[in-house]
Amino acid sequence: MALVSGRRIADLDAFLTPHTFDAGGLHGLEIRVGGTRLDRSLSVDPSLYAMAERLRERLLDWPGALLEDKCHSLAIHWRMAPEAAAALSDLLEEAIAALGAGYRLQKGKAVAEILPTHADKGRAIELILNEPPYRGRTPIFFGDDMTDEDGIRIVNARGGLSVNVGARSSAAIFREPDPHFVRKRLTKWARALPQDFLADLRATP
Repeated sequence: MALVSGRRIADLDAFLTPHTFDAGGLHGLEIRVGGTRLDRSLSVDPSLYAMAERLRERLLDWPGALLEDKCHSLAIHWRMAPEAAAALSDLLEEAIAALGAGYRLQKGKAVAEILPTHADKGRAIELILNEPPYRGRTPIFFGDDMTDEDGIRIVNARGGLSVNVGARSSAAIFREPDPHFVRKRLTKWARALPQDFLADLRATP
């Protein structure tokens, strides 16, 4: 099993300690398989650092909004300031225009993130699938956010089983109603292998 996230691998390890898993962090900028980091050393872009400072100052107008500085990407969360959604989206569009073609904007649920153009979860999945023990296997991917659609696209192209968690519109082949249902599903699979995964997913109510 591998975790694919917009968060840093170090953050995933902290959440799940004492366990560690294969992982793709920062939308594929970081990759770890079998305890080995596959990503090249990432240098901090001075222009992104300067943009973080500018955004931090602008966010003083919306106390409920949060800037998450991941060193190689910047995310603004407004779950606690929903009234600021339109203004913050405009602010991030301005930031992308200032940073230039090397960056893109990735939107999610009450969040938008400035990322290097080559970073997405589909890239992370492709890199992981090219490594043993994943090479040649059929991938099963669960995702619950707009940022997971890149991963769903890659899994579909590889003949895998993509699963959207929740009621949002998605290109995923299957759907699970909520994260609790996914946890039950994964627990069942882990306790009794082999499983007919396809039949199990088709049986989702």
